[in-house]
Amino acid sequence: MKPAAVTTEQQGDIWIVTLNRPEVRNAVDSATAQALHAAFLAFEDDPTAKVAVFHGASGHFCAGWDLQYGARLAASGASGGLDQLDFDAQDPRALGPMGPSRLRLSKPVIAAVSGAAVAGGMELALWCDLRVMEADAYFGVYCRRFGVPLIDGGTVRLPRLIGMGHAMDLILTGRQVEAAEALQMGLANRVVPSGQAREAAIALAQQLAAFPQATMRADRESAYAQGDLALGDALQQEWQRGKARIPDALEGATRFAQGQGRHGRF
Repeated sequence: MKPAAVTTEQQGDIWIVTLNRPEVRNAVDSATAQALHAAFLAFEDDPTAKVAVFHGASGHFCAGWDLQYGARLAASGASGGLDQLDFDAQDPRALGPMGPSRLRLSKPVIAAVSGAAVAGGMELALWCDLRVMEADAYFGVYCRRFGVPLIDGGTVRLPRLIGMGHAMDLILTGRQVEAAEALQMGLANRVVPSGQAREAAIALAQQLAAFPQATMRADRESAYAQGDLALGDALQQEWQRGKARIPDALEGATRFAQGQGRHGRF
């Protein structure tokens, strides 16, 4: 039996979602997109889950949309359902062409990037909150060569993450970005030795899961919400989320006074 293209594993309150189509370097077809979307919705809906790690099996994160699948669609005259994915900005659970790229989750996701994270695969990595990248992994808008557009958030998230100058360079040229440059421009958050991204991402997820969750999620949501707001409105929405967490802050102050977490210890 052919293995599932998407699998989930739970290590306590950490979910690991793995993309597993090694024959196409984990490229995504419509069925795989739907499976990824379902996996991350299940993570969101599980009250015991705190952080997810998004991982690609067999040495690659994701090579983007499956162009071989696209060629078969073109030959058959079918669309594979792509023409049914009109975007509703009010729906935080919408399905994207690559699967989860339109989801707006309340909990963080960490990408464990090995090998290729290109085209739509790069867009999936950009959808994540953090990216842990292996030293020999690489990003790139490789779909530039074939006229495949960025429709999974690449033209939106990339400029917001690394600035318009860097983003235009990558979007227009499609060039490869290796780990050292990705770290320098802020595209990667951590660079680890080859073969260690999955375990490093899990360790980072465990660190996040150990924090008071309601406050961390409120701060995370505030950071995302402020991007298109005027300064006063951004500060107001930060206060509205943060004031609900003041009892947590006072409880944390008590723990600090009792000796926990002194001198920056985590």
